[in-house]
Amino acid sequence: MPELTSRRGLLFGTAAVSAGVLLAGCTSNESDDEPASNDQPAADDKKGKQVTIGFAGPQADHGWLNAINDNAKSRAKKYEDVTLEITEGSNDTAAQIGQIETLINKKVDVLVILPADGKALTQVGLKAMRAGIPVVNLDRIFNSPQAYRCYIGGDNFGMGLNAGHYIGEQLKDKKNAKVIELAGLDNLELTKQRTAGFDAALKNYPNIKKVARQAAEFTVESGQAKMSQLLQAQSSFDALWNHDDDQGVGALRAIEQAGRDDFIMVGGAGALSAMQAIESDNSVLKATVLYPPTMAASAIDLARALGQGKGVSGLAEFEIPSSLTLYSAVVDKENVKTYLPTGFK
Repeated sequence: MPELTSRRGLLFGTAAVSAGVLLAGCTSNESDDEPASNDQPAADDKKGKQVTIGFAGPQADHGWLNAINDNAKSRAKKYEDVTLEITEGSNDTAAQIGQIETLINKKVDVLVILPADGKALTQVGLKAMRAGIPVVNLDRIFNSPQAYRCYIGGDNFGMGLNAGHYIGEQLKDKKNAKVIELAGLDNLELTKQRTAGFDAALKNYPNIKKVARQAAEFTVESGQAKMSQLLQAQSSFDALWNHDDDQGVGALRAIEQAGRDDFIMVGGAGALSAMQAIESDNSVLKATVLYPPTMAASAIDLARALGQGKGVSGLAEFEIPSSLTLYSAVVDKENVKTYLPTGFK
């Protein structure tokens, strides 16, 4: 997996928690008569105790989910002391529970779980924790904090918030500006959070009104169909926020077919195709707001640290945090070269 940066330590305020999150070496310039804040060793790249990590996620039927699996596999290969037991992946709740129970029965050292449904898989998370297997809950959160040792995931509200502020800044001097929203699946909590963040940001710009919203299904086909409907219903508007870059491929097709170029578009998630379009600057797509799949690589780092009983460099505490929420950076023409290596296909 390409690195966004080589700096060590926790990188809050970037697209993801960097590989350096778990790198070694708490340094100190304290004098001998001052108490050291933490003598616990931090995880590093050097070979340590062998750790078997079980990884269970949903079916990789979407570019982002496929990137999640790729990031986990690539990160595990980096470490000589990590063995990764990865399941096939399923969107069927019963099937995923069965896969996780198999990993529990194999007595893996740590589990990394991205549940197809956080609520439905809470009990199997609890089962693992009660069996003495710490769980790193990835992105879709369990209902109970007792079902995981550490949570790491994206910020859906922040994603909408940053998209709204970016659009707001582009249109702040335009009188009676209009924006529309192409959302994801409305039955998902993450979609509701992204919309809530977007609406919260727009409240800071009294000259901007959201005039339409359409829900799609995170697919190219639905993006094209729903965008066509929006274009037919809205003869003029100034900006579009699309929740997902996969469905954005279809949305761009509909926009091109309609011959429209009278507005700006902001995408979501950070697909490579979106970043390439932003870099080319030859379409309405001017920015995308990240929901970084590199979180899976960081989850492997955290699981390895748990399995080795080590902490995180750069923090005073002896243990890894109980929760890490990643920042949804806005990628536009000014910084796209920095983020391009993190784009997923």
